[in-house]
Amino acid sequence: MPEYKYTDYFEKEVLRKRPYLKKEWFVYVLKNSIRSEPQEQNRYRFWAAIPDLDGRYLGVVTLEDKLTIHNAFPDREFTS
Repeated sequence: MPEYKYTDYFEKEVLRKRPYLKKEWFVYVLKNSIRSEPQEQNRYRFWAAIPDLDGRYLGVVTLEDKLTIHNAFPDREFTS
């Protein structure tokens, strides 16, 4: 089972700005993504619907290893 980690930016900035987000949601997105794509700076973005967010999609950005979570946000523009 992979061990997920979090960047300092994620811990200090993202969770502070979005305190309603739950860490278990990020792992859920990585394990159950309906789409993923490479981003700039060797990062990857994943999406999955989160039932506790009324089925809205959560975007999760990881570092190159796809295990270190760097950012997460409800993605209002994502469509499956």
